[in-house]
Amino acid sequence: MKFRPLGRTGLNLSWLSFGASSLGQEFRPIDLSEALRSVHVALDLGMNFIDTSPYYGRGLSECLLGVALRGIARDRYYLGTKLGRYAPSHFDFSARRVVESVDVSLQRMGVGHLDVVLCHDIEFVEMSRIVEETLPALRKIQEQGKVRFVGVSGYPMSIFRSILDRTELDVILSYNHYTLQNTMLADLVPYLKAHGVGIMNAAPFSARLLTDGPLPPWHKATEEVRATCRLAAEHCAARGVDIARLALQYSIANEDMTTCVVGSANPENVRKWVEWAGKPLDQGLVVEVLEILRPIHNWFYIEGRPENNDLRPASAGDRD
Repeated sequence: MKFRPLGRTGLNLSWLSFGASSLGQEFRPIDLSEALRSVHVALDLGMNFIDTSPYYGRGLSECLLGVALRGIARDRYYLGTKLGRYAPSHFDFSARRVVESVDVSLQRMGVGHLDVVLCHDIEFVEMSRIVEETLPALRKIQEQGKVRFVGVSGYPMSIFRSILDRTELDVILSYNHYTLQNTMLADLVPYLKAHGVGIMNAAPFSARLLTDGPLPPWHKATEEVRATCRLAAEHCAARGVDIARLALQYSIANEDMTTCVVGSANPENVRKWVEWAGKPLDQGLVVEVLEILRPIHNWFYIEGRPENNDLRPASAGDRD
């Protein structure tokens, strides 16, 4: 396992981190014993950062982590959670809820402090509230020692500049934007580095788009995007490679991304991903797959409030 510095935080995170969203049954029903074992396997294999949220399973993910982490020395892992989103349509970024949310997360997971706390899916609310109320409340908690580092997470790329142009952040977490299909996060790296912000990437498989598996019903990919990714997967299969392996290896190869968050309630998936991470990336195959995906390069969808999306989804006339 390799480790990289997270901005100016002083934390060195493993290049693969454990995402605990699956523990909240966000994607499928889970087997309790497997879910708990997946956390232990991740730690035993060197993943030293765990990412969760009260949104995942509406508290279930944090509760199960509290069970899984019992008896494990606190200095063996860094722990990050989020606040502000608690159900699909329930958002509360008020200062009062910030205080309550941090305390509840600490109690659920049975820890004395959180290494990272992120404002979750901020594109669904007014940016001014995050800047003027949420983050200041979170900074006060940081001063108390309950939280070490503060940041934001979300889907649109514009939200990060929107916040950082007005205030400081320690870290950001972006998902689906540094993959074989979409590399928009890489374009933001110079700006983030200039602000001393630690960069965390998540979802290298783009919600199964870059796998051989069926897409979940809620996936927003267009038919063209789906068909193009199927061609890429078939090309990899013909070369004897799982496209998911190539996607994972590609996402962690960029050293500007401190860590890549992947998660599963199946410990065998965790083992497989760590094994893939330790194998060399086939650069020739990457070139071939990127060419197949070129017509949909940097395709994305609109998420959250329209005013928090300063770009539009790529169309045929926009693509590189």
